[in-house]
This record gives sequence, C-alpha cells and structure tokens, in this order.
Amino acid sequence: MAGLVITQVKFLGIWGFMLLAGKVPSADKQLNVNKRQLWTALDISIALHPWNTFMKSSCPQAPMNLLIKSPTETELRVREILEKLDRQIPPRPFTHLNSTTSAKHSTATVLNPQHTYCRGDQLDFLLEARDYLGRRKEYGGDFLRARMFTPALKAGATGKVTDFNNGTYLVSFTLFWEGPVSLSILLIHPSEGASALWRARNQGYGKITFKGKFVNGTSQVLAECGLTLNSSAELCKYLYRNGEEVFYCIKPQHMPCEALTHVCTRQEAVSYLTTKEKSLFQKSKIGIEMMKDPKHIDVSRCNKSENTGERCQIGMETPVPGGYTLQGKWMTAPCSQIQLDSSKINDCLKGKLIYLLGDSTLRQWIAYLPRVTKTLKFFDLHGTGPYKKHLLLDAERHTRIEWKKHSHPFITVQLYSVIDDGYIPQEIDRLPGDKDTAIVITFGQHFRPFPMGVFIRRAISIRKAIERLFLRSPNTKVVIKTENVREMYLDTEKFGDFHGYIQYLTVKYIFKDLNVGIIDAWDMTIACNTNFLHPPDEVIGKQINMFLNYIC
Repeated sequence: MAGLVITQVKFLGIWGFMLLAGKVPSADKQLNVNKRQLWTALDISIALHPWNTFMKSSCPQAPMNLLIKSPTETELRVREILEKLDRQIPPRPFTHLNSTTSAKHSTATVLNPQHTYCRGDQLDFLLEARDYLGRRKEYGGDFLRARMFTPALKAGATGKVTDFNNGTYLVSFTLFWEGPVSLSILLIHPSEGASALWRARNQGYGKITFKGKFVNGTSQVLAECGLTLNSSAELCKYLYRNGEEVFYCIKPQHMPCEALTHVCTRQEAVSYLTTKEKSLFQKSKIGIEMMKDPKHIDVSRCNKSENTGERCQIGMETPVPGGYTLQGKWMTAPCSQIQLDSSKINDCLKGKLIYLLGDSTLRQWIAYLPRVTKTLKFFDLHGTGPYKKHLLLDAERHTRIEWKKHSHPFITVQLYSVIDDGYIPQEIDRLPGDKDTAIVITFGQHFRPFPMGVFIRRAISIRKAIERLFLRSPNTKVVIKTENVREMYLDTEKFGDFHGYIQYLTVKYIFKDLNVGIIDAWDMTIACNTNFLHPPDEVIGKQINMFLNYIC
C-alpha cells in the first residue's frame, strides 16, 4: 500500500503530465517567472507533527532523454479521454459577437404537439440556434440548460439536450407530474464561449497559487508550492500512489521537506482568455432564456398508473433526468425510494461505518445528520478550522461517520493541515471494508481552475482504488456523489459550470461500469434550481435519503 514519499529535487519532472495532455512543457511566466515575494506570513502557532513518510536522497541529474519514460497505463488512459473531449469541444474561433449564438433570435418549436399531455409523456422541442444577425448556426457546442417546473408544487426536473452538431438541438422533457408546468431553456454560453473556456482551462496553472507552511520547532517558514513549479530552486517533491500524483514546494533553507504542515491558496489575477473572449462572459450574456414566450402546458393524469419500479440499488444505471423533486421529496425515475424519518435513519445507521471523502459539499452531510438523528454526536479530534477531519459517533448503536477533505488541489485562503492528509485513493486503500462499511466520494469543485488532465488522473486513481477495495471486500458499498451546479455568474473562467459539466460527464464515463451507486447532484440541483456552491438543507436531505436507500 503506497504512502507519501518525499524527495528533494533540483529539476522539475513534469514531463509525464505534459505528455499526457499532448502538450510540450513551457514556462508559465505569469505564475512563476519573476515571482513576487511570498505572501504575508500568517501568525498561527501549530505544533510540529512528524510525517509518516521516508526520504529519498537527491538523485543525480541525468540527460533529459534518459528521464523520459514510456507512458504508463494511466497516462495513456488520460490522453485517450482528453482526446475524446477535444473532439467534443472543437475550436470555434470568435471573430465578432454577431456570429455567436443569440438567445433572442434562436427558435424552439414543439415536435408533435398534442391537445392533451399525460403524466409520463415525453415533450420534445427542436431548438434552432441562430446568431445575432438571424443566421442559422452551422455547428453545435452551445452550453444549454433545460428545466421544467411548477412552483406551487415545489416541483422541478431537468430536460435532456441532444446536440446534433449542426446548430440544432433536441430538448426533451419527461412530464413527471400533473398540473400546470412551465418550461425553460437557458443559453449559458454560446459554443464560441465554451470553446474559449476549454482552451483557457488547459493552457496553464496560473489561476491558483499555493503557499506551504513549514514548521521546525519554534521556526516557521512560508514557501511557494504547487501542482507544478518552474523554478531553479531546490524542490520538495511529495509523491502519492507511486508518483502518479505529485505536489511540489520550494524547499526552505535549513528546513527538511517533512516539515511541511499546512497549505493554503490564493486566486491570482491571471486569465488565458483574450479581451474579446471575456466579453462573452459578462453577466448580461450568461443564462439567457431561449423560449420566446413563457411556455406553459397542462399535464393530466389520463388514468395512467404510476410505475414505481424496483427498489433503488447500487449499480443501477442512472438515466437523464435521473428523477424530479415534488412537494419537497426527490423522486427517482428508474427506481423507488423509501422516505426515511429520524427513527428509520437511526435503524439504518446501526452498526455502520461511513466514510465521507471529498469537498465541503459533502461536509454538509456530516453537519446535517446530527440535526435529524439526535443520537449522533461530534467527537473532538483536536483539529482546527472547517477543513479538519470531522467525526460523528453513536456508541450505543455502534455508528461511526467520518468526513475528510480530499487532498491537493484544495482551494481556500485558510491554512489547512496536511499532516494526516490523504488522497482519496490512499484513504480507500487503508479501509478493510465489509458489508456494513459505506464510502461516499465527491470531488470536482476544487479542480475546475486547473487543466483537465489533473481531474481525469484523480478520477482514474479513485476508480483503481475502488477496484482494489472490491477485490478484498466486494460487499463494501461505494457511492459517487457528482458535483453540483453553483453560482452562475461567479468567475466563469475559474469556477464556471461549463468546467463542472465536463467533469460531471467524465465521472459518469469513468465509473459507468463499476458497481457503485450514483447520487446525481448535478441533476438534482438543476431540478431544485439551487445555483449555490453549498445547496440548502432541503437538497442535502434529498441526497442523504438517496444514500441511505442505497445502503440499508
């Protein structure tokens, strides 16, 4: 079982990742050349804790042609997925706003209109994208979001968009409930904007910089860190999973590499978009309604019986849409769920060991659970800050629930501890697993500002760890929670939902034939119209109820 390995190096070995991304390594001048002075030191007193690692001696420099190795299986797989994504998001040169997709001039036409619509029917629209001069677009790639909703019923569901790559789209709605239904198709970004975001994302690492805190007795030093560093200084190189995951820090003088205790990040005023491209991401041009007039239809029961389907189980395929919200409950489309109250939740959790591995959207779960199950109590693990490990215990029922953040890249201005840090694959490798052990995994939000290869590599590493887990314990239950949508207008180049959607599709592709459960938070948050990084409690409750249906 691989742990963390630290080495000191005087050269930067990033060829593996750059070859994987199909690019030639180049200096990121905005990030590293003539780097300004390190950020102001934070006056936080933190005790030194030894790394559970070992040191490798500095290896002698060798000619570069001897350092280049044949691509690994993982590198080839990452390259394959990147190439597929490149084909799906081809370059769309942006010459003038008039040639981009216009929500006002585009048209949405009902296919096979009916006098009566019944619950369970499918309603299809043909969307024809046109530019600002009214000309039909000849290619696809627009980033669209379709939704149906009935506010009085607290009902909502996503629509399915099929891109024919010729300027036309099929937008399909499944009429899940009866009553008056409103329909919406939003143009989030035109294809030219999506293409620009894709190119900019994979162009560099400079949008986020890292700072590491090294502690040796009473001495504290801050140093520049990152997923990649272009520096002639001596580097600490932190290797994970046999070198497939790497994190670097400039080695402080008179400090060993093991002295790294905390890391934080800062957002930089770095953009890889042109000035003209940035004009596509003004607030007034994001999320524009494409329906000319409000579309309302009435849906009748039509004496159709409701098909509840079999009970939701791990390993089931999740369609699009995967369900809908109605009267405060999440109703899954392909299967049925039991709505659990506090008593049933306590019974379900009895004897369970649950590991929540990921970002703060999953930390919301461990904050929510004690409010509905009063017997679960937090156990103080003596950490500091919101990103410390959280532990819930119910000694009487032998229930243990733990949340732990995923490791680099993790974006926050607050210092977070890396003493017991573990990449999700490492955390999975440490668990023996059994029929009463459940693991929930989510990652994505913190990866959006970085080249896509970083995310793909992590997803593949997690899949491999799950496969190893199933070899030793096939009865362990594993659930993937996809990332959710977030604020639509907040720093589109770094954190926009276009990046999240590409990651969402990639996760579904990488884990599609693995015996895991899927909680489609992307689908759920669009249906609930909660465009927040941290969805409200009513959405968190729906996610947890679906998880408990999987494991109980």
